[in-house]
Amino acid sequence: MGVSLNPAALLSGQGLNVSTLVQQIIAQKTGALSVWQSQQTTLATQDGLLEGINNNLTNLQTAVAALADPVGALAAQAAISSQPSVVSATALSTAVTATHQIVVTALATTGSLYTDAIASGANTSFLATGQTTGDVQLQIGGATGTTRDIAITQGSNDTLTTLASYINTQSVANGWGVTASVVSDATGSRLSLQSQSSGTTGALSIASNSNTTLTFAPPTGGTNAALTIDGVPFSSSNNTVTGAIQGVTLTLLSQSPVSTPVQLTVGPDTSQITNAVNNFVSAYNTVISTINTQYVVDPTGSIPAPPLEADISLRSLQSRLLNDASYAIGGNSGLVNLASLGINENNDGTLTVGSTPAPSSQTFAQILAANPSAVQSFFQNASGTGFANVFNADLTSLTSPTQGPLSVDLTQNQAEYNDLTQTITNFQTQLSQETSALTLQYDAVNASLQAYPLLLQEITQTLGSLGSGTSSSGSTLSSGPILTSGL
Repeated sequence: MGVSLNPAALLSGQGLNVSTLVQQIIAQKTGALSVWQSQQTTLATQDGLLEGINNNLTNLQTAVAALADPVGALAAQAAISSQPSVVSATALSTAVTATHQIVVTALATTGSLYTDAIASGANTSFLATGQTTGDVQLQIGGATGTTRDIAITQGSNDTLTTLASYINTQSVANGWGVTASVVSDATGSRLSLQSQSSGTTGALSIASNSNTTLTFAPPTGGTNAALTIDGVPFSSSNNTVTGAIQGVTLTLLSQSPVSTPVQLTVGPDTSQITNAVNNFVSAYNTVISTINTQYVVDPTGSIPAPPLEADISLRSLQSRLLNDASYAIGGNSGLVNLASLGINENNDGTLTVGSTPAPSSQTFAQILAANPSAVQSFFQNASGTGFANVFNADLTSLTSPTQGPLSVDLTQNQAEYNDLTQTITNFQTQLSQETSALTLQYDAVNASLQAYPLLLQEITQTLGSLGSGTSSSGSTLSSGPILTSGL
């Protein structure tokens, strides 16, 4: 549409609205700018979708890599106790599938030792009357353990409070492994010594006690845990037992009931395996479902095509994923593809964990319980030809930040976006310069138009005076022009 002006208004002295006029002229030239900005919007929308699918693809690779990990979820072992209040256990992937009978006859205990009460309190000297020094020898670790000599000096460590502080300082500085404290009740105050380790290495006793009024009660604790595993006796300095069963850590919590051994079953951790498979199916379905949204056809044609409908790389990605999901191996007790494990492909390409085809119609849980080693072999093997091995290798290529198809698309889109940004910037600079030039030009025109009525009036007056001028003899001036009033 052209720019129109009202001639009558222009000649009336009102002049031009220069700003509006220039804007109208410039507006006629901004069609390309709108096209470029629309292209940028499309590229930004595509980038957002591509980045989202790429992130989903990365999540899928993480889930598939977990299935391909030889020491991951599929290799996980679990140790299940029939009496978890007596013995609980955890298992590494190196644990051997087996059932064990465990009897706990004693728990490991920490050594403890305390004095008789001193009625006068914790801050009264316990040195014998007339003595300024004394000596207490604390034995740690039983008869073959270490003896710690505690020299008692009046005014330094001759009260229960100062002695406890002295022992704790020495324990930290020299590794005694003993904690001292003062406990008080209605009968007075006592020095309490507690070993920091259990078992015989933490047994406490007093080897000698001279020149003091301290009386120590018989020591308690400091014994090893005792148990049998499948009839074989074991002794442990603490209640966490490792090495007795390969790859299994036992936690002893209480003594076994009489004649009721704990049954410990070690075998594949079906919970971890199931979770890993479900995580894979969920991640796979997220990618496929997101891709599917870009190929929805509106039969009415009233809804614009999805932003990535024409993206060749996305179609290639979809094809490769569907092909990966249909991968099959040979033999393996009949567990050769996802369908044989009860993981079925739907019409839209997504997966559902259900059951195998008839006549067996077994669920994945049933198949896993019956043959866990074959399930693991389907997903992974030493030769790298398992389902997860092959899928993971392809996903490594698909998610490459430099070679992955979506990464390449994103790089190209960003380059196009940057080119459009530069083109728009240059064009806007050109329009700005043209706006300034047009403003100057039309400001000058406007000044002339606003001066026109006054100029016309001056001309009219001048012409009028020339038309009425005569000589004193009444003769007409012959030298002036003959004018008409047809202006």
